Amino acid sequence: MRGSFPAQKSPPHWIGLIVGLCVLGGLLLLTRAGLGRTGAEAFVPSPTPAPPTPTSWPRTRLPSPDYGMQAFLWWHVNAAERDLQLIEDAGFHWVKQLVAWRDVEGAGRGRFEWSRTDFIVERAQAHGLRILFRLDGLPLPDWVEPPSDPSIPVPPEEYGRFCGTLAERYRGQVQAYQIWNEPNLSREWAGHSPDPAGYVELLRACYIAIKRADPDALVISAGLAPTGTPPPEAMPDTEFLTQMYEAGASPYFDLLGVHAPGFHAPPETSPGVAAILPEYGRQRFFCFRHVEDLREIMVHYGDADKQVAVLEMGWTSDPIHPEYAWFAVTEEQKADYLVRAFRYAREHWRPWIGPMFVYTLADLFWTPDDEQYWWAITEPGWPETIVRPAYEALKEMEKE
Repeated sequence: MRGSFPAQKSPPHWIGLIVGLCVLGGLLLLTRAGLGRTGAEAFVPSPTPAPPTPTSWPRTRLPSPDYGMQAFLWWHVNAAERDLQLIEDAGFHWVKQLVAWRDVEGAGRGRFEWSRTDFIVERAQAHGLRILFRLDGLPLPDWVEPPSDPSIPVPPEEYGRFCGTLAERYRGQVQAYQIWNEPNLSREWAGHSPDPAGYVELLRACYIAIKRADPDALVISAGLAPTGTPPPEAMPDTEFLTQMYEAGASPYFDLLGVHAPGFHAPPETSPGVAAILPEYGRQRFFCFRHVEDLREIMVHYGDADKQVAVLEMGWTSDPIHPEYAWFAVTEEQKADYLVRAFRYAREHWRPWIGPMFVYTLADLFWTPDDEQYWWAITEPGWPETIVRPAYEALKEMEKE
């Protein structure tokens, strides 16, 4: 076939020189543009650098279940000492305490007041208790500029710095940190409609800061309020958790935090039963075992290896406040249900269940006008110590 084409004359040498220079220039431009590759890579642009992700820090596997109580240890040292002793005497291993940003760094950026947290850490250790600090950010310290995004209640970078500073001070002494509380309610989100992606920003900032300061400390996501109320007032906890995962939350918590009030149902009641019986409210979340619905979401998103921390569990005996009185139980039922809830977790939720925190030892200053008063397992007050039937039952309860 070669003879079918006309003969080609050789071009003058200067034309070859020009062509060679053009080819060389083109190759240089391609190289600078990242396109001077061969084969399949020739038309693939340079990849965009991936956003930073956390180091694979160690994650301690906790006893399943483990036993904790919420306490209010901030304002009265003698009552705090009494309540820590009550937790120890009951054979429980964890104490949960709220730490507000404003109470620690309220005087100005970098001006920390450590006396109360130092006291709580030292005395909890003296009683052989592990510590969970629940870190809240509202109301903001006066010196903090509100974030430019009004849907996020605190500036993530500043809040993360605070969390990291706290973890640095108590490295090896505070075992776990809970980041925020019930962000699926607008009242806990500075009045804004709940924003799962915004919460993930806060969680990420705190997780990385805490782990850099104390790699062995555990970070627990905020306990979500069981609710069916839609935005802007609230967001169902299952929907909020799903959107957290979709926003990339998984690398930024070691344990999933949940809230597990029993409402009017005994602890063995399944979400399916609670959803159909009027006496239980006809919603899946109106029962202790709603935790299982959240666990299913974890498994769906590949987080089956993580444990769950029940950050608030209990039953109320409130006869006063209508929004709570409809699911009130007696003090004797509260005692029975709490013991049975721990038993159910031991028998059905191992190994994925972690620490479970009873809500609550009473705040010293509560009165019956406070709805929290009716959840408590002790009576408020000092110096007299009065425990309710639930405390005695939990103290006598078998613990493994």
